Amino acid sequence: MTTTETTAVAAPVPGTSRDSVAEMLMDRLGDQHLGLRTREQDWTWDQVVRESAACGSLAQSLRADGPLHIGVLLENVPEFLFWLGGAALTGGTIVGINPTRGATELEAEIRYVDCQLIVTDTAGMAKLRGMDLGLAEDRFILVDAPDYQSRLDAHRAEPVIAEGVDENTLFLLLFTSGTTGMSKGVKCSQGRLARLAYANTGKYGHHRGDVDYCCMPLFHGNALMALWAPALANGATVCLPEARKFSASGFMPDVKFFGATFFTYVGKALGYLMATAETPEDIDNTLERGFGTEASPEDKAEFVRRFGAVLHEGYGSSEGAGSVRLDPEAPAGALGRPAHDGIAVVNPETREQCVRAVLDEYGRVLNPDEAIGEMINKEGARAFEGYYKNDVADADKIKHGWYWTGDLGYVDEAGFIYFAGRKGDWIRVDGENTSALMIERVLRRHPDVIATGVYAIPDPRSGDQVMAAIELDTLESFDADAFASYLVAQEDLGSKATPRFVRVSTSLPMTGSNKVLKRELQADLWRTDEPVFRWEGRGAPVYRLMTEADKAALEAEFVSFGRQRFLGV
Repeated sequence: MTTTETTAVAAPVPGTSRDSVAEMLMDRLGDQHLGLRTREQDWTWDQVVRESAACGSLAQSLRADGPLHIGVLLENVPEFLFWLGGAALTGGTIVGINPTRGATELEAEIRYVDCQLIVTDTAGMAKLRGMDLGLAEDRFILVDAPDYQSRLDAHRAEPVIAEGVDENTLFLLLFTSGTTGMSKGVKCSQGRLARLAYANTGKYGHHRGDVDYCCMPLFHGNALMALWAPALANGATVCLPEARKFSASGFMPDVKFFGATFFTYVGKALGYLMATAETPEDIDNTLERGFGTEASPEDKAEFVRRFGAVLHEGYGSSEGAGSVRLDPEAPAGALGRPAHDGIAVVNPETREQCVRAVLDEYGRVLNPDEAIGEMINKEGARAFEGYYKNDVADADKIKHGWYWTGDLGYVDEAGFIYFAGRKGDWIRVDGENTSALMIERVLRRHPDVIATGVYAIPDPRSGDQVMAAIELDTLESFDADAFASYLVAQEDLGSKATPRFVRVSTSLPMTGSNKVLKRELQADLWRTDEPVFRWEGRGAPVYRLMTEADKAALEAEFVSFGRQRFLGV
């Protein structure tokens, strides 16, 4: 590893803030505190800013007419951060390209966001070859090309902010995860990201001495808004994983190598981490805090026990954030309290505020039809900056002057707010609604289940049935009778919420941000080579492995009841 002599430089005076990311970067010019680390090399913040300026100058030299949209198809490598900084200083817009996308989606997304340049590497270029992206060969910059460093060296100069760059400059186009529908490009200005940096500093305790372990993908808002931007604001150290992406087995070795104090996560990644074998040395680490979303209460509690760090479970999205105020008295599963009076849960049809949720001793909502609704922000229309070239989606988010999250939630009698899944996760069985997220939480408690996705599939006669996909270490470890017995024993799982179909997998389809890709599972129905078990009849669940004849007979039922249109054929 290359090490760098460090000299402490005072952070900005507490309480001061900058209006743009470019100004935040210029605060780090001359700062000899470690700004970026990998296993192989260290950079001071001053060096990070200078590398960023060279990238920005190279981009400017290649600029064509129109907005300077720079696609970045890289994993978590230093060059990603340098190009982020370069775009900030020159007024460019970074488009983080998801490397896990299929070829058709990748081509469509890149063309949609009008990239002038694409920064990638040899592996990324191999994904793009043969695609019709509307870009000439000289529009691609390979960071592992033999001449890459010499091209940067030719553009090194004293860092400055380009004329016209301010808080309103579009800085990021962030693709939504696409778990239940096609991705959209969320606009994020330099000013919005700067405001989030300072807000998250106060909310999650970021400080100059932090060592921030960035294991979530840099093309997603989780890493940029909750880790990179606060680290930049405070002059803390950002560390990148040896695997260049999240690795459950590499997580704790990296944490100990860097002396990390903070990290971000999503629920699926935390689930993978908790599935690794526990060792007596786990507790011997430097972690203090973590921030993430959609982890099960059980995984969070187990993480705290095993690794000793506090986890801040939040709620937000690339489109809007800051709707929840943390409260140490919040019960397990709660997000906190609404951040202000404009945060509410409403019936999307009547726009009336939902009644408070009545919870039983297991935290199950006893009045879901009246209490669960869509979470809205009556003041959020001002913060939402819109989707790129998608007026229809904009209009769906801003209605009646309110910002509609598209997420389900409820508020309990004590005033705590809870996330109840995406709006598309609402499953209606026999005329009653249930939340896929609540079912997923029950399934995740099973000791063998690493990850799960729950979704609605059509019933051959009417309404929906519940289908669950679960990920295990091996297919052979699934015992259908034991699994059914487990479900029966769960007091917070009603009979109508119990899955009728269970798909067993060793590798569920994932988004690049480590979320289960439910729309692919939902489109498959039971038509998959992976084992699918079905519970038929009434009484206690008994799961039987479906044969091809069973599947054909089920589809014949749809035909006999005139509902074959729901089969997608």
